[in-house]
Amino acid sequence: MPVTPAPPVAPPKPTWDPGQPEGPFPWLRPTIRIRLTLLYGGMFLIAGILLLSIIYLLAAQALRQGNALPFQIVGGQVKVSSTNCSGVMGGPLEPEQFNAAVNHCVLEQRRHALDDLLSRSLMALLGLSIIAFAFGYAMAGRVLSPLGKITRTARRVVGSDLTRRIELDGPDDELKELADTFDEMLDRLERAFTAQQRFVANASHELRTPLAINRTLLEVHLSDPGAPVELQQLGKTLLATNERSEQLVEGLLLLARSENQIVERKPVDLAEVASRAVDQVRGEAEAKGVEIRGERAPAVVQGSGVLLERIALNLVQNAVRYNVPEDGWVEVVTEAQHDQAVLLVSNTGPVVPAYEVDNLFEPFRRLRTERTGSDKGVGLGLSIARSVARAHGGRIQAMPREGGGLVMRVTLPL
Repeated sequence: MPVTPAPPVAPPKPTWDPGQPEGPFPWLRPTIRIRLTLLYGGMFLIAGILLLSIIYLLAAQALRQGNALPFQIVGGQVKVSSTNCSGVMGGPLEPEQFNAAVNHCVLEQRRHALDDLLSRSLMALLGLSIIAFAFGYAMAGRVLSPLGKITRTARRVVGSDLTRRIELDGPDDELKELADTFDEMLDRLERAFTAQQRFVANASHELRTPLAINRTLLEVHLSDPGAPVELQQLGKTLLATNERSEQLVEGLLLLARSENQIVERKPVDLAEVASRAVDQVRGEAEAKGVEIRGERAPAVVQGSGVLLERIALNLVQNAVRYNVPEDGWVEVVTEAQHDQAVLLVSNTGPVVPAYEVDNLFEPFRRLRTERTGSDKGVGLGLSIARSVARAHGGRIQAMPREGGGLVMRVTLPL
């Protein structure tokens, strides 16, 4: 009799759980809720016991004072021993008057004792309240101190220092679980950023090498004096296309690198950076008849000089290239104001609608065109400038200028 084969067994589903396994008695885990409940419940109990003890002692003292006789009989005469009865038992009295005076004195003495008890109880309550608030503040700070450590580590991570870890010690409560989860996230982020940097480096090498080879081959063929005119014209066209591809690759790689925060910062004078950018563009500006002017005051910031120079160079280049055909000008100004370094690049040029200003910072976006060819650039200048400004903790704004052109404002923290 043939044996029917058993159906294949499906592989088990993954049951990995990143959380910590719970013990047999999860309610015994020293969580923050349980610790705070025990802490503040115990403090309330201790404060109540102390307050009751103080009130008991004060009440006992008040009863002793209130039940004391306000007079003494000495040699057949009544001697007043309390100041509360000096006004009603000052002379000879009839028995009824004497009894009424005694009752009045006792009631008056009890009233003073109760008033004294109330005032002392309020003082005791005020003192215990101050002690309870101070003790509670200290204990709350001790319980919540891990949150401060987590916050400080997160602030350091914001500066792209992904090697920082919390490594929180203490009981296995919610804060330690949060810290451990945060450390695991930092591990994954560090691996991701490391892989990204490695990819950018490899892509830089793989993309630059063939373009450099193509440029060399084209330059060699163009240097041949016996080459036909048509071939030379084709070679120049291909060389210009290759150069544009190189600029595009350089821009994309710089844009990828500048998306991160700057780890190694050095003092950089924004005026010097702007002056170097102006010097590099001055020849192109003179060829187009564009005047470059403006005063550049010292403004020292912490950052990367190469990337900050790229911001100034991109802005000045755009201001020169996108200008009016005649009598155009570009104004480059640097200054320090309100704990910020400011770079202003203003220029004459075509009228820019306000609703199209934000689109200029998107990659490959130009005024009234998208992803179109142009001999003025590759469409990444303002995107790179914005990324570099963000990496330095600053921002860049574009505002249309009256009469045409733009005002580009870069602010960086000093």
